[in-house]
Amino acid sequence: MTVTDTDVPGVRLIEPVRHSDARGSFMEGWHRARYREEAGLPADFVQDNVSFSKQGVLRGLHYQHPQAQGKLVSVLKGNVFDVAVDLRPDSPAFKAWTASRLSRENGRQLYVPEGCAHGFLALTDALVQYKCTAYYAPACDRTLAWDDPAFTVDWPLAELSRSAPVLSEKDAAAPTFAEAPSETLPGRSGASGS
Repeated sequence: MTVTDTDVPGVRLIEPVRHSDARGSFMEGWHRARYREEAGLPADFVQDNVSFSKQGVLRGLHYQHPQAQGKLVSVLKGNVFDVAVDLRPDSPAFKAWTASRLSRENGRQLYVPEGCAHGFLALTDALVQYKCTAYYAPACDRTLAWDDPAFTVDWPLAELSRSAPVLSEKDAAAPTFAEAPSETLPGRSGASGS
């Protein structure tokens, strides 16, 4: 596998080895020992989630606090523009973002560590899987505005001939970083999982 560090500490782009022939292809999407040794990922994920999004849907920017989650994101069908935003106040990349295009065809995965928000824009209809390091905790579920001026994520909406994405009610009502209560942000409340 090829592992590339991004500009956001701990966010890693992973390209597993793919074996292709006339039948199609095969790759390991997770191998605990190999991913720990070669990619430096946590040894254990406790929950897998799968979402289907229609083209133009944007999910995010999501994170949990406290009870933070790391996520290993893979695309099973389609193409997405996948984003991680660093919310860790002690990080040299605080409020910075990084993105990668993930697809079934390229097989890339993005690891988003605890303390970062995650979101993606479906460039086509897309089936996305993410392995999580902590269980989903509804009371800790947080969202920040996808178009937050504190981050200025350059979402490729123009490629879809759209000025705005399709959002859930929750994502559409999300606060900006400046509006979010301090106790809902990593590193602010002193709670575990910061």
